[in-house]
Formats: sequence, C-alpha cells, structure tokens
Amino acid sequence: MKTSGLNYRHLYFFWIVAKEGGVTRAAERLGLAVQTISMQLSALELSIGKQLLEPQGRRLVPTEAGRLAFSYCEQIFLLGDQLQDALDEAEAGKMRLTVGISDSLPKLIAFRLLQATQTMSKQVRLVCMEDEFENLLADLALGKLDVVLTDRTVRAGGSLKVFSHLLGESDMKLFGVPRLADKYRGNFPASLHHAPLLVPTRNNALRGRIDTWLVQHKVRAEIAGEFEDNAMLNTFGRNGMGLFFAPSALAHDIEDQLGAVLVGDAPELREHFYAISNERKIRHPAIEAIISTVHSGLFAH
Repeated sequence: MKTSGLNYRHLYFFWIVAKEGGVTRAAERLGLAVQTISMQLSALELSIGKQLLEPQGRRLVPTEAGRLAFSYCEQIFLLGDQLQDALDEAEAGKMRLTVGISDSLPKLIAFRLLQATQTMSKQVRLVCMEDEFENLLADLALGKLDVVLTDRTVRAGGSLKVFSHLLGESDMKLFGVPRLADKYRGNFPASLHHAPLLVPTRNNALRGRIDTWLVQHKVRAEIAGEFEDNAMLNTFGRNGMGLFFAPSALAHDIEDQLGAVLVGDAPELREHFYAISNERKIRHPAIEAIISTVHSGLFAH
C-alpha cells in the first residue's frame, strides 16, 4: 500500500507552531524542549522539500507552502479529534451530531429543531457551531459538520456538492415591547408609517421580502437597525429599539423570553428553514429525527 511518507508527529508540531506563532510558545504548550520542536520542524521541511515557516518580526508565520499545509492540518487533526470522540461515544452507546447554525437563523427555531434529538433512544451529543452561511457550507464540504441549519437554500450550480432539504416554513408576525406595540398596533399595517423597524441586512433573503411587503402596503417605516445576526436583532428588539418580525411559530416564545407582544400579522411574509447536507438522502439518525419532528407539525401555529 502506498503511503505519503509524512511523519504526522512532525506535522502536528508544525501545526501547533503555526497556531502559536513561534517555537517557544509551542514548546510551552506541548511541554517539550524548544530544541526538540525545532529539530522536528527541520526534519519535516527536509522530508517534503519546502520551507513551511519564516520569521516576521518576532513571530514565525507560514510561507505560501506553509499556509497550504496548515489548511490540511486543520482538517487532519480536527477529523482525528472527531474520530477519537466518535469511538468513545460509540463505546458508551452515544451518538454525535455536529451542527452548523447560520447566524441569520432564529435561535429559537434552531433549538426547536435540535430538541428532537434529545428524545431518541440513543443519547445524542450535540456540537453546535455558529457562523456565516458561506463559511458553514465550506466546513460541511470538508466534513467538519454533519448538517447545516439555515434559512436559505444553496444556490443551484454552485461549486460545492451539497444538498438542500426544506424542513418547513412559517408565516411572520410583527412584535415589539408593549410600549411600542400599543403605539403601532391600531390600524395595522398603515400604522407603521415612520415606525422604527429592526430588520436583517440585505444579504438575507427575508430582508427582500420585508421590503416588498412594506411597498405593497404603502408603508414608509424608519429602519432603526440592520443586523446579520438574528440573536443580536432580538436583543435590540427586547430592549425597545424597534419593532421586529419573527416566525408565528415562535409567538409564545417571543413573548415569554423577549417580553415582546404582537403588533400585527403579516401572513404574506414567510420564512423558510433548511437542512443542508452532503447527501441527497439523509442517513444520519439524528437528522432523520429532526425531519420527522418537522413533519409531525413543528411549525404549525
């Protein structure tokens, strides 16, 4: 069998040095002598015939070849950690689900979806990562994630071979703290003229639908804030900076957790929720449990 000839211990030392920015800090982290790490770095560079690190001020930074090697190390050692965790969990009768959660997805929706995994016969250990949509897709393609939960689909014809699975949809309602709700509830939605609104940024699909809804109802509201992160939007809404839209499926949670009350219904506005996977057919039991819960009426209101 052909092997790469790489010494993975040497590769691991390179990865730590690159992360720490120097041999001394890496040696402290690993509990080894500086000379030991320096010798093994030299042996690695000699074996592959390329310089991987170069001095920049007081730090060591990767060369162009080093940056490429570092990106592979990130995958190699992350997967190594996941392998060890998976083996330990399998021995203990547990299952691991590594989930990417888009920063634009309502966190209460993510909780509702993932809550289904906690009622399975086999215990599920959740590992949740939040990031921007594109970054999560890249991690999914690299095998760092089992699934991505998001509010948008993958654009057809993209370079990544991933698949979108529609989980469900919910119509929207407008909420606000009681002070604002009392002021703008009457004669809704015409009452929203000059009302302060908190909305997603324009790279969010829902934002375009909100803008269209305002135009259709001939409302010229004041945009008090635009947010990429849905949790941040809700925080500002909870503190009375403006009115905000949320899925009707979360109406009770919005009132209980954010202290916001209903201003009016916007049934023409709908938000969609997706699971993105590397497989056209979902095979992970925990993801199947999520989909089964959705089909049983998770988004019914």
